[in-house]
Amino acid sequence: MKVYFWDVLPYGKHFDQFTRDRYLPYPLPKQHFDPEIAARSYEEHLTAWEELDRLGFDGVGLNEHHTTPHGLIASPNLIAAAAIQRTKNLKFITLGNLLPIHNPLQIAEDIAIADCLSRGRMLPGFARGNAREYWAYNIPASESRGRFEEALEIIVKAWTQEVFTHEGKYWTFKDIAIWPRPFQQPHPPLWVPFSGSQQTIEWAAKLNLNAVVAGAPPVVEDMVSYFAKCMRDHGRVLSPNQVLLFTESYVADSKQEALREYGPYYLYFVQTLWHHGTLKPIGTGPTEKEGAVNVDYLRPENRALAGLDRERIRQTNLPDVEKKVYGDQLAWGSPKEVAEHLIEQAERAGANAVLLNTCNGALPHELIMEQIRRFGRDVLPKLHAHEVKRVPVAASAAAD
Repeated sequence: MKVYFWDVLPYGKHFDQFTRDRYLPYPLPKQHFDPEIAARSYEEHLTAWEELDRLGFDGVGLNEHHTTPHGLIASPNLIAAAAIQRTKNLKFITLGNLLPIHNPLQIAEDIAIADCLSRGRMLPGFARGNAREYWAYNIPASESRGRFEEALEIIVKAWTQEVFTHEGKYWTFKDIAIWPRPFQQPHPPLWVPFSGSQQTIEWAAKLNLNAVVAGAPPVVEDMVSYFAKCMRDHGRVLSPNQVLLFTESYVADSKQEALREYGPYYLYFVQTLWHHGTLKPIGTGPTEKEGAVNVDYLRPENRALAGLDRERIRQTNLPDVEKKVYGDQLAWGSPKEVAEHLIEQAERAGANAVLLNTCNGALPHELIMEQIRRFGRDVLPKLHAHEVKRVPVAASAAAD
């Protein structure tokens, strides 16, 4: 199995004055920004990625967010290019470049530069972003899907065609041949996160993309099963190497110790930080993207588990987290417990790679480093020694 470490690179300070109401104001003005904290945050996380590289992790997962201390990676390709200079083997999976709000030709060029700098260590992923990004970039949310799909079409053309021309609804290019091209030919593996949308799954299968899946295990099973069906409709067989499971982990001496050490930071994240700019809009501020998500492909008993209910998540308290940890819904605990849990999850999902969300809530640098070392010493070898060889739900679906 391959193991990637997820890092949104949050601003390295908690805004404790806003935790009582569990609401971080949007927009958060300049007066709250300390350039020294921002500079320290970048340096600390780059140092952590050097440690990931030294210990043999397969890669680090980066995202793109704007106008929020939730994550300071406004450009995943730029931060990857910086980290490439400090690492030797670590790969960079971007989840993702927010295609609807950018010029796709620029994204194609930026990824190509980073891929050449790293001699093929870029794993580009693409996403649509949330309401905050559309508000900041003044892009109508109603155009999200159309822009997203057209942008990826342009990027693949730019990477693979000798000279390309494109006349679309949102962008037009004539007689373009980009330099540089990606180091990986014809282009790097392409990834897309599944949030439950049937349309995204069908589109990803049509283009033979790789999937990043997250959610409750029954929902993940249904998403992978439907993805496998759609791949079969296009004459393909879904491989475990095309599925990356995004999940939680935290290694400590015990579940109790994990709750004591990590619980406060996790709660700050789920109660306050994660929802910045997506709840309680001020004036004409951001709201969730337009358009309902079609989840009819899910089994009826699993549909209530799909989607992202931020108001409900914001009400999470310590007993809720304890219930998940002791109920084995979160891979928190001893190295043995974490390794067994992650392998079981991966086998169930049919994913031969995991992306670990393990440093939420601006976890202090010393705890991030300790967590990387604990995992790298006591869990990583066990996961690397294991291989997921089949996608169970794909096999069962094919038999139906």
